[in-house]
Amino acid sequence: MINPAKIEEIAKQISSNMPQGVKNLADTFEAKTKQAIQSKLSEMDFVSREEFDIQSKVLIRTREKLTELEEKVALLEQQLANKDDA
Repeated sequence: MINPAKIEEIAKQISSNMPQGVKNLADTFEAKTKQAIQSKLSEMDFVSREEFDIQSKVLIRTREKLTELEEKVALLEQQLANKDDA
């Protein structure tokens, strides 16, 4: 779900932009940054791409079934109206 490579890339970008005098703390800062980002991301309510795709397919099938049922109801209503006219 959470791409560790992306988190590492963000942490490296942050540490590479630090002033020269602080560069010796970059390793510690990078580790703490990764930890903080991972912690915050884990608190967020994300769904995996796989779960999203599955739910999208379920929604498509549900819409198709709804359309099918709407057509059947319309046909039944039309048949009922024709019986009332006869």
